[in-house]
Amino acid sequence: MKQFLFLAFSLSISICLALPLKAQNNLRVDNDSIKKEIIGLIPESLDSDIDSLLRSWHVQYFTKKEDFCHDDTENVFFPDSVYADRLARLPRVIPMPYNNVVRDCIDLYTERRRGLVRYMLGMADFYFPIIEKVLDKYQLPLELKYLAVVESALNPVAISKVGACGLWQFMLPTGKMYDMTINSLVDDRLDPVKATDAACRYFIDMYAIYKDWNLVMASYNCGPGNVNKAIKRSGGKTNFWEIFPYLPKETRSYVPLFIAANYVMNYYCDHNLCPVSTNLPMATDTLHIHKMLHLRQVADVLNVDIAQLRALNPQYRRDIVPGNSTEASVLKLPAAETFSFVDKEKEIYAYKTQELLPEYMMTLSGGASLSAATRETITHVVLRNENIYTIANRYGVTPSDIKKWNKLPSYRLQRGKRLKLFVDNGGVMHAANKSKSGQASTSSSAKGKQANGFISHKVRHGESLYSIASKYPGVTAQDIKKANKLSDTKIMPGQVIRIPVG
Repeated sequence: MKQFLFLAFSLSISICLALPLKAQNNLRVDNDSIKKEIIGLIPESLDSDIDSLLRSWHVQYFTKKEDFCHDDTENVFFPDSVYADRLARLPRVIPMPYNNVVRDCIDLYTERRRGLVRYMLGMADFYFPIIEKVLDKYQLPLELKYLAVVESALNPVAISKVGACGLWQFMLPTGKMYDMTINSLVDDRLDPVKATDAACRYFIDMYAIYKDWNLVMASYNCGPGNVNKAIKRSGGKTNFWEIFPYLPKETRSYVPLFIAANYVMNYYCDHNLCPVSTNLPMATDTLHIHKMLHLRQVADVLNVDIAQLRALNPQYRRDIVPGNSTEASVLKLPAAETFSFVDKEKEIYAYKTQELLPEYMMTLSGGASLSAATRETITHVVLRNENIYTIANRYGVTPSDIKKWNKLPSYRLQRGKRLKLFVDNGGVMHAANKSKSGQASTSSSAKGKQANGFISHKVRHGESLYSIASKYPGVTAQDIKKANKLSDTKIMPGQVIRIPVG
């Protein structure tokens, strides 16, 4: 995996830059010692215990056999011209020359690691669409998705001997450099979306320096410092195959393995290989969680296998979704279970809280309960004659908390300012009872007065029944749905709905 980026590396790179040379499709690496090193050097991802992988929870629970696919223990070998032609036909931006080193790497996949290829093909059905979406957002070549094959063999919980984690095998320092949260509860390196996003930003940073995708990939493996040394030792050449002998041993096989991965993931049928088919849910939805939550609470109340929740939310190391006071945490669920979560939200949060989250159920000094499991997130719009001190008193929090939560430069507030507040359930109810004319102070879009036990709420862009319900204490999405006689949870911006209160 790539090394930690030092501040000085950009200075050393700038003197080495030159226009990339054209790829050589018939290049041969004739040095037998170099060839032997490549053949004998198998990355950790390819040295995985396939039997162990196929027994792991994220495969065992989700796999089935494909009856129509022909699979065989014997590989099919083709002449060099066929391999070269097939690579040339792949739609790609990154050059993929064919040579004897690439051929050896193709043979490694199709001959010596056939079981691992079957596993990777199956997992690709779930992870490639996720990776492609992020690559497309950054307008990067989609074939970069095959780099995750080389890095982790698409094992989402892969951890290397040196501590690199996830699909993209980030080391801890580099992960933090690219804004990933890594602590006792959360490791974003195991989150396919966030890790892919970080990898894409790394690719962009390195391409701005090297202007060559093969060198970008080499730097991802061994760090830009080692690539710069290889460029210098080669006399200033900036083509991967020309600096090949000067790169670290593992990096010499890295780009050839990437090319071979592109080949085998597209032409596996020609080598009598069939994917392990997965039942991972293709349609998922994401909820924003503002309270401490245990995956076991969700699994037991919704009757969902906890292994499935772990597969969709691998970043939570201890099955705990923090829902802390600075930003919402995300919970990914199968789409069919999202509405069930909304309907049973109260029951989920109340289920075995003392048993599953005992260390978080404490009241800290100062009089205000800071228990994450009972905290509500609300929005307050500053009214005329209100200040930060009167608002803090209303909700049972401190002015400094409000300043910190909203990143305010001072304690002064302007009328109409939207404030995010984190208060316990008692504080929410207390504030609601004190609000004048029964108006819901927890929502900026609740303009109507309370009448017959209801408050009018005008739907804004981006709002859902779930997000609206979270702004009103004691109200669930199901309550709103029932009060408005809605057949489903779809609402439109500008629509006025009734919120049951009291």
